Amino acid sequence: MKIAVTSMGPALDDNVEARFGRCPYFLIVDTDTMQYETIENPNIALGGGAGIQSAQLMSQKGVTTVLTGNCGPNAFNVFGQAGIQVIVGVSGPVRNAVEQFKTGAFSSASGPNVSSHFGVNTTPADPTPTGQPTTGPLGQGGGMGFGMGGGGGMGRGMGGGRGMGKGMGRGGGMGRGMGGGGGMGRGMGMQAPMDMPLPGSAADFSQIAGTQMNPEQELAALKQQAELLEQQKHQLNSRIRQLESGRKAVAVIDAGKCAGCGICQDVCPANAIKVNGQAVVQPELCTGCGLCVGECPNGAVVLTSSVNS
Repeated sequence: MKIAVTSMGPALDDNVEARFGRCPYFLIVDTDTMQYETIENPNIALGGGAGIQSAQLMSQKGVTTVLTGNCGPNAFNVFGQAGIQVIVGVSGPVRNAVEQFKTGAFSSASGPNVSSHFGVNTTPADPTPTGQPTTGPLGQGGGMGFGMGGGGGMGRGMGGGRGMGKGMGRGGGMGRGMGGGGGMGRGMGMQAPMDMPLPGSAADFSQIAGTQMNPEQELAALKQQAELLEQQKHQLNSRIRQLESGRKAVAVIDAGKCAGCGICQDVCPANAIKVNGQAVVQPELCTGCGLCVGECPNGAVVLTSSVNS
C-alpha cells in the first residue's frame, strides 16, 4: 500500500508537517517495505490553490491514504473525488506515524479540520488536536497550538457557508482560523448564531491583542484582517446592488490580470469556468457564488451583473 505523509524534511526520521498544501516535502511510503520516495513540494509558494494542486499531485502518485496535521476544505474535496483517505492530527516522526498507521491506530477524517487558506504566509504549526494517538517516542513533550477560531465568519463570496480568515494561533504559528464555518449561505440567510463575533469585530481584535505575539506579528494579523474585511465589503456591496436591481451575479475575468493558473476552474462548483491559456466564464452556467473571486491569487475575477431571464 502506498501512503503519503507530509514532512518537514526529506527522510523518515523527520517530523510530520502540520500543513498539507504547504508542507516542504511529501514522503510516498510503501507500507510493506518501508521504501519511500521524497517529493519536494512544488506548490509551497503558490499565492492560492496550494491545497488543491498538492491533492491532485497525491492522486497522480496513486496513494490510497494521506497522513498530515491539517487539511482544508479544497484539498479534502479533491481527495474525496479521488477516493483517497485522509488522516489528520498526525504528529511526531514520519516513521512512527507510518508504523502507527499499519497497526490501525488512526481513524480517517470525516471532513476538513481547518479553514481555507490555512498556512498561507505562516511558519509551521502543530496539528489541530483530533483525538489521534501521538506518534512521538513515549515521554517526549511538545504541546499543540490552539487557534482562536471557530466563530461565524462571513462565507467567501457569500456562498457555500465557508468561513473567511486564518486567525493567529497560540503557541506559535497559525491557528485554526477566525471564521471557519457558519457563513452567509446561498439563500442569503445568516447561518451562524447572531451572538458570534464576525471577523474584524472588537471581540476578535481583543483576542489578537491578548495572544503571545510581538508587535510585528500583531500588525501583520490586523492588516490581514483588514484586507479580508475589505474583500467582504466589496462582495457584500456587489450582492446588495444585484439584489436591488433584480440582476443575476456573473463572474467576469480581467484578461490583463489572469495568469491561467486554473484555480478558478478547480473551485467552481458549477463547472462554469474553462482555462485554455486564460480563464473563460460560461455565463449561462455561472451561479454567481463568488468562490472564484475569493480564490484567485491575482484578483483577476470580479462579479458583475446581468439581467435575469
